[in-house]
Amino acid sequence: MGDIPSWLPGQVYVIFLSVLSEALAFTAVGLIAAWGEVFPRWIPGLGGRRVPLPAAVAPAALGAAVLTVLWTASALTIASGATLQGDPLPDDFPTLTLHGWRFAFFTVSYAPLLLWGPLLALLTLAYWRRRRTPSPHAAGPGAAA
Repeated sequence: MGDIPSWLPGQVYVIFLSVLSEALAFTAVGLIAAWGEVFPRWIPGLGGRRVPLPAAVAPAALGAAVLTVLWTASALTIASGATLQGDPLPDDFPTLTLHGWRFAFFTVSYAPLLLWGPLLALLTLAYWRRRRTPSPHAAGPGAAA
């Protein structure tokens, strides 16, 4: 399985990558949930304070860029039948062994990954636009307009 260390079982590696990717993907919920705007009270020193705009937007924008490049490159590799360096794909490359309905199922299942980066970018932009302008209710009741 690639260049993973011999002491690390392949199944553990795959499970670790799955859990890590799900955890990172879940952080996007913070761009629409209250905990993405104000640190939870249980965090020492930060609890109850607003999340600084760059602390949320910078990693989200970087993630959107990485996901867009990653899945676009993967799609191009599969579509062209060659690696990004131009070498032919190995004979045991998963998509080369799929035909008919199996290849169609693979394509339909993985195609949404092409949208992950751009959709995260739109979510990040919406978060930035919402947070960069103060809320009209931020001044509190009875404040002069």
